[in-house]
Amino acid sequence: MPDTVPSDVQTACACGTTPTSTLPESEVDRRVDQLKAMAHPVRLQMVDLIYHNGGEICVCEFMDVFDLSQPTISHHLKVLREAGLIMSRREGTFVYHQVVPGSFVALRELMQRFGTIRREAVPVT
Repeated sequence: MPDTVPSDVQTACACGTTPTSTLPESEVDRRVDQLKAMAHPVRLQMVDLIYHNGGEICVCEFMDVFDLSQPTISHHLKVLREAGLIMSRREGTFVYHQVVPGSFVALRELMQRFGTIRREAVPVT
């Protein structure tokens, strides 16, 4: 990832503290893909519809809710699938979508991590 901070910069903090447990780059890449997928209003609503429909929804139900073409809905579902957030199964001519178990647990843990202030890293003045 080109925007990462070089390791020599991380250890040369002027305030006297150094990061001790940053996210591994592989996890950063995975979470970025998931957050990008969820950052689109339609995809966020799609996941919410899956949740409110008991964890699974037929693609035809998305067509009833969104004023979008079938190819556009398919594109949004593909983005969510490629990010590892949903999975699909075919039953006859219908395709059903559901959340990948555990995929949102990792995002919740990430948000909790960012919502927690690391007191030990704050210099006392």
